[in-house]
Amino acid sequence: MRFTKMHGAGNDFVVINAIEEDVPLSSASCLARTLCSRRTGIGADGLMLVAKAEGNADYRLLFYNSDGSLGEMCGNGARCIARYGYEHGLAGESQRIETTAGLVTGERISRTLYRIRLNDPSVIDLHRSAEGCDCTYIELGDPGIPHAVLIKDDWDRIPEDELRTLGKRLRHSPAFPKGANVNFVKLVGEDAVKAITYERGVEDFTLACGTGCGSIVTALTLKGLVSGKDVKVSMPGGELFVTLTHEDGTARDVYLTGPTCVVFEGETKEI
Repeated sequence: MRFTKMHGAGNDFVVINAIEEDVPLSSASCLARTLCSRRTGIGADGLMLVAKAEGNADYRLLFYNSDGSLGEMCGNGARCIARYGYEHGLAGESQRIETTAGLVTGERISRTLYRIRLNDPSVIDLHRSAEGCDCTYIELGDPGIPHAVLIKDDWDRIPEDELRTLGKRLRHSPAFPKGANVNFVKLVGEDAVKAITYERGVEDFTLACGTGCGSIVTALTLKGLVSGKDVKVSMPGGELFVTLTHEDGTARDVYLTGPTCVVFEGETKEI
């Protein structure tokens, strides 16, 4: 079975073209756990399968977290899959991608730089109490990708194990019935923030989270803390940029731009 290893700002994925490869969807969850294992597999935050579109799109993206759970969508994954789709002749420089959370559009900016339009927020709650913290809760798409955004100016000075414990507690908080990806964020300048995300399904911090960036900028924009135009989000794996439209307490047209990288291509037989 042939695969491509890719990453977007350090958020890494195994990509398999299920149109060409024989990948029964009934085994996709097990396949994700096997291939994404850091010690015994290829190693990745998630598995992405390219499948035939069911509607008016160029192709379909099925995203599985490293624990085998089916994810609604992945922002950095979608940027990577847009590059994969372009370079493998599945779509042109502008493309339409089916996801579990809804249609995502992708655009090639340069050889490595790609922009996607994230799913519009379907739920926005600017103040939701969870584990004694005042969070913003946002779901992108329908069914929505759940994100908790917590402004915490000292998050990068907290010992990592302590921050991880807080992230895990919030991720499983009853305040978030679907669970949540937990984003810790601090403002570091005009339209510039620094953030890290504890991701549901990975169950740890990742180097970057694309839908997390979209949720962070949505939350901060609606709170009047950033403009919503070309906001820079610095994550451990690199810089991502978000632009959105907002009015009457809601947001739409959330665009995420950032780098993509093809790490290597290969073939696995041990599955």
